[in-house]
Amino acid sequence: MRTAFVKTLCEVAQQDSRIWLLCGDLGYSVLEDFSTNFPERFVNVGVAEQNMTGLAAGLALSGKVVFIYSIVNFPVMRCFEQIRNDVCYHNLNVNIVTVGGGLTYGSLGYTHHGMEDLAVMRVLPNMTVIAPGDPVEARLATKAMIAHNSPCYLRLGKAGEPIVHEKEPVFQIGKAIELCSGEDLTLISTGGMLQLVMQASEKLSSQGYSVQVLSMPTVTPLDEQAILQAAAKTGKIISVEEHGIGGLGSAVAEVLALKEIPVKFRALRLQREAVKVAGSQTVLRSRLGLSLEGIVEVAISL
Repeated sequence: MRTAFVKTLCEVAQQDSRIWLLCGDLGYSVLEDFSTNFPERFVNVGVAEQNMTGLAAGLALSGKVVFIYSIVNFPVMRCFEQIRNDVCYHNLNVNIVTVGGGLTYGSLGYTHHGMEDLAVMRVLPNMTVIAPGDPVEARLATKAMIAHNSPCYLRLGKAGEPIVHEKEPVFQIGKAIELCSGEDLTLISTGGMLQLVMQASEKLSSQGYSVQVLSMPTVTPLDEQAILQAAAKTGKIISVEEHGIGGLGSAVAEVLALKEIPVKFRALRLQREAVKVAGSQTVLRSRLGLSLEGIVEVAISL
């Protein structure tokens, strides 16, 4: 996903001189295309993420379209006050892009687990929260953010994620993307869980179930209409995310509760407890129930 983001940003920056990219002492072997081609619009701020956010706000006030890039927890948790007061309060065109969403950097331990970022970002005023499901969605989301002219948060995995979409979908901020139609159950995915959700759908289909799959790349604003239509159509919804409490599952639950929709609902997500085991993303997902088998088991139980 990060490769799709950088490539798209470079393509657009070639035509739009307003685009700047700031990073916090990382991105080596990733950001060189941008830094080489647009050195006057690239700043490595160093390990000073709070200053980076303030610098981004100042550039945005000067008419620039600014992108911040770092590992998920550092430009979010460390900079929450700056994002809230400098960026969101003034509704500035600052785009916070993070890599390592969820358990991507699982081997580096809890300090690098992105488990709370969607919850934190989606409560902020004026903030749009996007978690693409594959490189295709990442590319389309990058273009949409540039045109959005408001604070955005883009949550990426790392590198090597597979392309899930067989053809380019229509991407619109605030809208779900239907990959499969079904009558028995709806699976709603956000972020890097999309491939597993599609695999679960295929396995369930082979067992005779009719499964609808929705990719929800925009967590805020949420596509409430798609959720309500799914509830009316299938009567059973499972949200799937590599994130803890307060993310997609909580957002979907709010919609269903406020509209008083009679539906069976489960949220597959990380729990509140800190993950104290280091390991690969695949291993940690499996330990925490975010596996193909885990999704299928919960689906059949409904």
